[in-house]
Amino acid sequence: MARITPGRMTHDHSGELVVFLIGMRINRPWRIDLWWPAFMAMPKMLRELMTDPDSGLMGFRMTMGSGGPLLVQYWNSLDKLYAYASDSTAEHRPAWAAFNKRARKVPGAVGIWHETFVTERAESMYVAMPPTGLAAATSSVEVIRSRDRAAARAEAGATPSASAAA
Repeated sequence: MARITPGRMTHDHSGELVVFLIGMRINRPWRIDLWWPAFMAMPKMLRELMTDPDSGLMGFRMTMGSGGPLLVQYWNSLDKLYAYASDSTAEHRPAWAAFNKRARKVPGAVGIWHETFVTERAESMYVAMPPTGLAAATSSVEVIRSRDRAAARAEAGATPSASAAA
């Protein structure tokens, strides 16, 4: 079990921050032959990205939504995200081609979606939590008095320690 950090924490990050959401909607659960391979391709991609310090992927977390899995990824560069998505030598391109080939056999059986957000500022708060989400992907720091309120953290941007030093 992850170690709980007592008190109030926030994330600390400077530079570009990209939040990438990718999900799968399983419209026909009985067609495991169509959605299972796509589901199982993601851990290979994440392993590949997390073992490459230059990939740009800082961290991720998986959740389950009403229609299927949802992966939240934190990237340090939009260019690196796009580079990975189009790299024919990486895990993503063959997995995407295989998904499309399977999906054409039974249109609508499984859906894939993504949303990309390039953030100018980010605010976070974690109370009595292990490092989670953005704090796990970047770094977790104690909330300082001048950043006690969400509005102050958002105004300061994504760098509470840099803002406090300024």
